[in-house]
Amino acid sequence: MHVPDGFINAPTSAATGVLAAGALAVSLKGARRELDERTAPLAGLVAAFIFAVQMLNFPVAAGTSGHLLGGALAAILVGPFTGVLCVSVVLLMQGILFADGGLTALGVNITDMAIVTTVVAYAVFRGLVKVLPRTRRSVTVASFLAALLSVPAAAVAFTLIYAVGGTTDVSIGKVATAMIGVHVLIGLGEAVITALTVGAVIAVRPDLVYGARGLQQRLKLRVGGELVDAPATGPAPVPAAARSHRRLWITGLVTSLVLAGFVSFYASASPDGLEKVAADHGIDGTARQHASADSPLADYGVKDVDDARLSGGLAGVIGVGVTVAAGSAVFWAVRRRRAESTSPAA
Repeated sequence: MHVPDGFINAPTSAATGVLAAGALAVSLKGARRELDERTAPLAGLVAAFIFAVQMLNFPVAAGTSGHLLGGALAAILVGPFTGVLCVSVVLLMQGILFADGGLTALGVNITDMAIVTTVVAYAVFRGLVKVLPRTRRSVTVASFLAALLSVPAAAVAFTLIYAVGGTTDVSIGKVATAMIGVHVLIGLGEAVITALTVGAVIAVRPDLVYGARGLQQRLKLRVGGELVDAPATGPAPVPAAARSHRRLWITGLVTSLVLAGFVSFYASASPDGLEKVAADHGIDGTARQHASADSPLADYGVKDVDDARLSGGLAGVIGVGVTVAAGSAVFWAVRRRRAESTSPAA
């Protein structure tokens, strides 16, 4: 759903840019509350993992593919404000280095792929965990449904943006039908990837999943024939092995590198949902060449490397490395600001 330059007119692109900038400012402030000693090391890794999995296009219909958007996954793992920042870092790296998503359309892409998906997914997720049994399995189920709904929500958002600032004379009804239809199918893939990833992290480090905090059931005591909550005794001590983030961080980074550097070669080559809809309805006629089209990493390949497998693999590895470095720098800076604002001197 990366929108290229030229699909949306300049005034609408500027307006979404202002909206995106405001949302990022709010997210930076909100992330200070979310980024603690557990979340901060994970946030940069989540951004890198989303970058890697977005390279894995999967077939969803004849001649159409889809890939992870990542808003639901980021919001559930590290929190909604931090999640917006995670996806935004990915979009920024993709736009600047890989010519994926227009630079003048960066506000559109952040609004659609980072803000809408994260807000919708986390709202659905929080609503579900309040009514479902308070178990780890419920978190996984809620993750699946939240991710499933976030993708067609982003398709609706794009349709609304296009209705306001689209640069071609195409029936909005046709655009909406095509976009929502294909992105419901893509949402199924998003839901599976999100649920599997959240479930895997919960299985080994439930304390690191932001959306799973506070879901432990209180011990019940039978008093006078009735069950009542036992008195709170404070949080149970976390084993030393569980306090270390190093093993999970290394495992996640290696997984991201393998996905981007090797598995991505086998991804579907079919156009993704937006590309297919744009081609079928003539929307792509106004697309402009990307400002970073001459980048050494444009189109997820390394310039002057003739072997396609090696070129794509190197580009993926570089992308994961740059994203984890940029994301970690942002999140540690935010975490440091939180530490300074809560210090005794402050």
